[in-house]
Amino acid sequence: MKDSLSLIDWLKRTRCQIDRCSIVSEPIGEIPLKVNYYTQQSALKETKLLFPEYKGIWAEAQQVNLQRLKKAWERWLIPDKSGRRGGRPRFKKPGQLRSFVYPRVNCPKAGAHINNGVLKLSKIGEMPVVMHRPLPDGFKFKTCTVVHKADGWYCCIAVEDGSVPVAKPLDKVKTSVGVDVGLKEFLTTSEGETVAIQQFYRKTQNHLARQQRRLERKQKGSNRHKKQQNFISRIHQRLGRQRKDFHYNVAHKLVKSYDLIAVEDLNIKGRAIRFS
Repeated sequence: MKDSLSLIDWLKRTRCQIDRCSIVSEPIGEIPLKVNYYTQQSALKETKLLFPEYKGIWAEAQQVNLQRLKKAWERWLIPDKSGRRGGRPRFKKPGQLRSFVYPRVNCPKAGAHINNGVLKLSKIGEMPVVMHRPLPDGFKFKTCTVVHKADGWYCCIAVEDGSVPVAKPLDKVKTSVGVDVGLKEFLTTSEGETVAIQQFYRKTQNHLARQQRRLERKQKGSNRHKKQQNFISRIHQRLGRQRKDFHYNVAHKLVKSYDLIAVEDLNIKGRAIRFS
């Protein structure tokens, strides 16, 4: 919080030109130096002295949070190629910051180590994990992201492979298909096959609405309110997993059936019709 306040304080004191001020209010005092990632990183030692609880957080994880803040700040101040800017960074409420990152894994100075189904995190300790799949050999471990979801904690290990797959030459392509994504059907192939939209949300909409009404009747901050809120989060999580599984199954079927898949490059947002 101290790092974010320094950025906002610097912006407030330097947002107007030297020959004009706001007629309502304007900060008075010495103009601070420009705050950036490096000044904030050097201030972490002072932060740990002012807030001793920061000593229980791995130093590299704090630096990654500063990098996140830097990217969010730049998205707000610096427009992209299309001239658009992101929204102003806001303070995270307790419980909203659901992930933290260890930028190094399984190396001498790393904060995260995973071996034989046991994850060791610096400043936290060792814990057994359920492996989604075996760790591949020959890959380079990059980062370890610990995420808190509705049904528990997850650890995502990012790995890198230096090899680049080679596309099959056109003279060896035996089967090909064109895919058109639509609104009435999920997709239609050039051979006339269609895949219907599953409507996962529509089927669960009434049940979700009932649970949200129950949440509104409970006192905010109470244990029952938190329990009901977690129950609704699990519903949304299940819907997201159903969509993801459906997309993977459709993509897997297409990849196994055809050597070449062609899709249209359309600007869906530009073709959308707006009603006033």
